[in-house]
Amino acid sequence: MRKRLTGEVTSDKMSKTRRVEVSRFSRHPKYGKTMKARTVCHVHDEENASKLGDIVEIEESRPLSKTKRWTLVQIVRRPVVADAVAVDTPVAAEPAPTAGA
Repeated sequence: MRKRLTGEVTSDKMSKTRRVEVSRFSRHPKYGKTMKARTVCHVHDEENASKLGDIVEIEESRPLSKTKRWTLVQIVRRPVVADAVAVDTPVAAEPAPTAGA
């Protein structure tokens, strides 16, 4: 069985390679505070299918390069991008008259 993790794509600038951050939470042994930790994995993406911000599932693999040890299994969720609607606002052609002039 190979390890499978879920993380967020934080860089898609390389060809066929993605930088994925896997976050995890743990309790501090003495103080009990919840701490957030992250692991950075370089992932092989053959089709360049994933993009920045995607939540992806990755699987452990043989070493593919100096840093790549994971392959992309599937894209779990794409980020929700709200379409920006341009609002027509009136533009004042000349400044408003002042009271003293």
